[in-house]
Amino acid sequence: MDTMLVAQVLLTLVTLGYSAVPTLADFNKTHATNPLWTPHARFHVVWQVSSYLGLGAIALALIWWPGPLAIERLWLVTGVAVAIYGGFYAALFSMKLYGGTNYDENGYLPVYKTILGKRIGFDANITVFSIMTLLVIGAAAAIPAR
Repeated sequence: MDTMLVAQVLLTLVTLGYSAVPTLADFNKTHATNPLWTPHARFHVVWQVSSYLGLGAIALALIWWPGPLAIERLWLVTGVAVAIYGGFYAALFSMKLYGGTNYDENGYLPVYKTILGKRIGFDANITVFSIMTLLVIGAAAAIPAR
């Protein structure tokens, strides 16, 4: 299979992971209309999700629109994805500084599985964004050299 196509498909999945998936996951009672969230926090989640949806539309155009500089456009889309997923990890690893948590009790709770005799909790965001990060790495590896 053509590595350019592999990169395009992986970057499409990565882009949908930071744009369409949060739109579906966050425009509901767990986030945007959660009565337990302050109105300003709800404003910020709607702003963030709407912004990422717009960035995703631009990224998809850069990935699939025919024309010059196709490889450079894929690198630009990769950079946007790294910035967005990197921002997630920055928020995750600095939670103690601002009193954040991975989830709310009235939101998406971790799913617990027993693996090799140990009960392990899988947070939805950490799980999905970890998979998306691996796809970003795969996409970057698949972008053809000039």
